[in-house]
Amino acid sequence: MKTYNLEKYRPDLHFAPKKNWMNDPNGMVYYKGEYHLFFQHNPNDSVWGPMHWGHAVSKDMIDWQELPIALYPDELGTIFSGSAVVDWHNTSGFFPDEPGIVAIFTHHLDKDDGTPAVQTQSLAYSHDKGRTWTKYEGNPVLGHPTKVDFRDPKVFWHAETAKWVMTLATGQTVTFYSSPNLIDWQFESEFGDNIGSHDGVWECPDLFELAVDNSEEKKWVLLVSIGDDPQFDTGSRTQYFVGSFDGSTFTADNKEIQWLDFGKDNYAGVSFSDIPTEDGRRIYMGWMSNWRYANQVPTEGWRSQMTLPRTLALRHVGDQLLVVQNPVEELDSYFTKVVEFDDVLINSEETKTFAVDKSSVEIVLEIDNHDAKQFGVVLSHTASQKTELVIEAETNRVTLDRKDSGQIEFSENFSNHQEFNLQATNKVELRIIVDSSSIEVFFNEGAYAVTSLIYPDKVCEEITLFSLGGAIQVKNSYISASHS
Repeated sequence: MKTYNLEKYRPDLHFAPKKNWMNDPNGMVYYKGEYHLFFQHNPNDSVWGPMHWGHAVSKDMIDWQELPIALYPDELGTIFSGSAVVDWHNTSGFFPDEPGIVAIFTHHLDKDDGTPAVQTQSLAYSHDKGRTWTKYEGNPVLGHPTKVDFRDPKVFWHAETAKWVMTLATGQTVTFYSSPNLIDWQFESEFGDNIGSHDGVWECPDLFELAVDNSEEKKWVLLVSIGDDPQFDTGSRTQYFVGSFDGSTFTADNKEIQWLDFGKDNYAGVSFSDIPTEDGRRIYMGWMSNWRYANQVPTEGWRSQMTLPRTLALRHVGDQLLVVQNPVEELDSYFTKVVEFDDVLINSEETKTFAVDKSSVEIVLEIDNHDAKQFGVVLSHTASQKTELVIEAETNRVTLDRKDSGQIEFSENFSNHQEFNLQATNKVELRIIVDSSSIEVFFNEGAYAVTSLIYPDKVCEEITLFSLGGAIQVKNSYISASHS
């Protein structure tokens, strides 16, 4: 039997399975003091295979305890993606004594006769905080006579109309269904024709309401992940729409495509359900990989990790209303400042380098660009391995370059630049979190995010700030290191 180095590249701050394959986050729900993360899991291999629901719990979304597998394949198929909710008022009839958790998931049944697979929606419920599960004897509860892609149910209670709403991925659209009891579903509407990106199959939708700029105004946000299409370099990624929802129909406010993340490695993300009202946050996690190379990344015996959990909000940035995202505040206690600096001038002759050798690092920078043509950060993992973040002042172009970051040869696509445009580069705020095999960058208080895997021999030896063709001034900045 082959032995693996299960610790190589294992993250310090991100959830990864102890062994074998993981992809989409599923069933994310908060109940009785615990955050539950279920996930697409192949317990028999470290590549994609027959899907189960793996399971982990956490008190703070950073330190996770992996539990036994929650849902196994059965005669209706393997267990594809879905969601979980707390049935507080026993609408389902599953909880006569006290509330419990209901999982709503896709059964995927491959056929032996060459006809397309069948995807249906099914239920399971738990009376013991998600430790054991009973599949509903009437499964499946929702099917479709013709749609092959009919999956990834994300369910929430819509208080205004007093019913459950399911957001379902249906090929290149999202379809909404409603139910009084999680069992009997009826069609409401379909969204997606002639709007958004259709570069790949639509997957893992999520619909929720967010306040605008911390005001009384609220808007509905619809997340839709876009599957990999070999004719495009980007691979899989996630778009979103901002608009209104009346309990039946979602209407987008504008037509332009908006991307949730400009890195390669944030896919299939959805939000936690049942976060307490007094908390009030909308918290999101994504699968930190890309279908273009997910099965080939150079971890051994385990594959994939989740993004850091992020709090989502809506903010006006210039003439756009953007979904902004920032790591949850629970992360702060895992870091201690090791360097603080203020009012530092950097130009072509004077870079600024800091020696930091820790298992994970946080870099927070406030940059005023005086007249630099280009500036940024070089993360030196070792003497020969580095990841570069470069900002071009004239074009407002931001590039994350990982072509020298360590192991890259497993995919020709992996070394391609990750790029996007800022609205302006005269003032730039950066928060960079580097773990053993990832870098997450948040620009301007979360208005833009770049999530990227890296596979260096070491996390970090040095951090260098540079400026070319002019000077930048760095203020109110610091570097923190994790305690581990």
